[in-house]
Amino acid sequence: MRGLTGKNVLVTGGASGIGQATASRFLEEGCTVCVLDHSAEARERVGVELPALSAVIDADVSNLEQVQKAVGEAIECMGSLDVLVNNAGISIRHDFLDTTEAELDQVIGVNLKGVFLIAQAAARHMVEKGSGVILNTASTAGTTGYPHYADYSASKGGVIALTMTMALELAPDVRVNAISPGYVLTPMQRAEYSDAMLDAVNRKIPLGRHARPEEIAALFAFLASDDAGFATGQVYVMDGAETTGGLCSQWVHE
Repeated sequence: MRGLTGKNVLVTGGASGIGQATASRFLEEGCTVCVLDHSAEARERVGVELPALSAVIDADVSNLEQVQKAVGEAIECMGSLDVLVNNAGISIRHDFLDTTEAELDQVIGVNLKGVFLIAQAAARHMVEKGSGVILNTASTAGTTGYPHYADYSASKGGVIALTMTMALELAPDVRVNAISPGYVLTPMQRAEYSDAMLDAVNRKIPLGRHARPEEIAALFAFLASDDAGFATGQVYVMDGAETTGGLCSQWVHE
């Protein structure tokens, strides 16, 4: 991708799944990369698997003090911050009526408040230096109803609205976009779905499979590059056409 070499990139939720694949892709593009992740186990593993990382930072993205410290650490480590991939997220699969207030607070805290806080801290630095790119991980669940994911869907719908508002306020200095993945075969997905459930999902996706994390990472790289220099305020769906055909897509592979 044009214009990525030498860029300084921070990836939140960067120690597994889409985040790790994205960190790896930016390293391949010649970027300096820091990752932020709250899982000690994942941080230790990604440091081994991606030894070229400049730093692996611990922070709870829902905690303002930790966010400010973490973003400051990333900027100090790399010298500046050119690209933020706001990817940290969690999911708790429950029926709407069974979701507790604590679970709601946790999901909204990481998936929406966390995106807001990290983006705000990064944007202040980017606006001051006059340039930057912020990319948020949304979800097709933010625009389409999915049973058992009321809190998750609400959080991702908020990310989509936040992305559009940020793009308007931060232009022309900072470009802001979001990616809405559909089903991606990540550790989080594997933890929530049995093999039978995964097969059922694949049958309703026109391309017949889950996305690979590396495919989402490739879109992040493009949107951060100079090739996407006129792209801002948009939400890019990458779901194998699952939501394109509505209910019709469920019959494609039956």
